[in-house]
Amino acid sequence: MCGRVTVPSSIKASLEQRLAQQLPAVFSAGCHLSPVVGLTGESWKIEAPGQTLLARMQSADKAALGVNRRREQALLRHVAALNIAPQTRLISPPWLVVTWLSGQPCEPDFFSHRHNLDRLSQRVVELQRLPPSGYRLQLHQQFSRYWQQIDRSRLTADWLRLHQHFMHQSMPQPLKLAVMHMDIHPGNLVDGEQGLRLIDWEYAADGDIALELAALFRGNGWSDEQQQYFLQTYAAAGGYGGHKQTRRLQQQIRRWTPWVEYLMLMWFEVRWQQTGDRQFTDWAQPLRESLFTRAMPGRKHNK
Repeated sequence: MCGRVTVPSSIKASLEQRLAQQLPAVFSAGCHLSPVVGLTGESWKIEAPGQTLLARMQSADKAALGVNRRREQALLRHVAALNIAPQTRLISPPWLVVTWLSGQPCEPDFFSHRHNLDRLSQRVVELQRLPPSGYRLQLHQQFSRYWQQIDRSRLTADWLRLHQHFMHQSMPQPLKLAVMHMDIHPGNLVDGEQGLRLIDWEYAADGDIALELAALFRGNGWSDEQQQYFLQTYAAAGGYGGHKQTRRLQQQIRRWTPWVEYLMLMWFEVRWQQTGDRQFTDWAQPLRESLFTRAMPGRKHNK
């Protein structure tokens, strides 16, 4: 029925069972399953006559990172009218099946071209015009979840103080609540006949519009020039308050930036604990240094 793959057979069997039960027309027509990234079996491309789908598994590692496929399904349905995201086809734990977005994956240098910043700003404005979905990002809870999973041998007294700083500090008051994708980068953008669209909505939730922009800027390492240009095109496209509110929006983005950096740091640390891949600790180290210095200036830190 379906193509052979080199991942654990139990994962493949689980997906085949869901397809046979819930999408029998797809399964009985003959389909080919192939893992999308690596050999973990968490995401599968389903190629069937006349359609291509993507199955996303709720693994233990994903749950530990705060991923919830039912929330993801609800967010995808909420934004469906924008044609900015995949359409949901099936939710059957631990699987979420969505449509495969046709088009070209964006290259790593996608954001270095101003034309692409124009296009992205329009999409972000469209997304922020939607009312909230009802699934608010609980950042303190996310920090607490991550804290329980990081490598205890990497903890220091300074890090504990930093964690307590964020856990006890009130977050910035939102300028406007809206749907956030929270993982916008070239690898999650597909460019096709229907324009620029976003995949991988597993971290999407409601939150302050400035938090989404802070995550976009900091997560992609944008220069001041890139940020300024994006905010200009964002305002021109009808973003929050237009040009009159750009300075206020910039101030709010700056308030959120340390929160984004700590979220990134904790995510990298959890991924290091899950995978043992030193790349994650390499990415985490400059964030540790920056956050420790900013939160506790004048101290010599054991990072």
